[in-house]
Amino acid sequence: MLKALNLSHTFDYPLFSDVSFDLAPKESMAIIGVSGSGKSTLMHALSTLLKPLEGSVEIGGKDIYSMSQNSMLKLRREDLGIIFQQHYLFRGFTAVENLEVAALLSNTTIDETLLRRLGVADLMNKKVTELSGGQQQRISIARVLTKKPKIIFADEPTGNLDEETAFEVMDILQEYIEQNSACLVMVTHDTRLASRCKKQYRLADQKLARIA
Repeated sequence: MLKALNLSHTFDYPLFSDVSFDLAPKESMAIIGVSGSGKSTLMHALSTLLKPLEGSVEIGGKDIYSMSQNSMLKLRREDLGIIFQQHYLFRGFTAVENLEVAALLSNTTIDETLLRRLGVADLMNKKVTELSGGQQQRISIARVLTKKPKIIFADEPTGNLDEETAFEVMDILQEYIEQNSACLVMVTHDTRLASRCKKQYRLADQKLARIA
């Protein structure tokens, strides 16, 4: 479903080089590493947001950076779900309006059971600006899963959550990819969360190395 081949990228200094891996349906992978090692940049390269200096990324067997801009936007809108550290919710909207936009764009419906499991069912009529950071994070996760993506890219998806809620969110993500034949790429500092993924990698010294 997802394949990276010989990816390299540099900003003011080299971040990573010769990164290769593949991920099949129902598989999850975690990328750990120190701040500044290039984890988020690598995720952006994998998820259509940043063309790498070298190498290729294939989703469903197609090289995403050889696509037209319209095809790439369609792929991002319909097949990819991206959970950012910054939530990027529509701040003038209520929580439910944020979810309704995702459901409308992807022709899906809001899953009430998911909202209850995430502990946000009673927050639907609140403005985003009235919510705590942790509540906004859970709304953001609900919005992504409402799209029914084939690949979820998650950058520190539990960074604003307490430990119990973080592990519940991981359970929900794992169940989602199992039930929908999707896959998950997660960037995290938390080795305990990383250990919940089928594949674990460390990005260090510009190299991505499999550690489990």
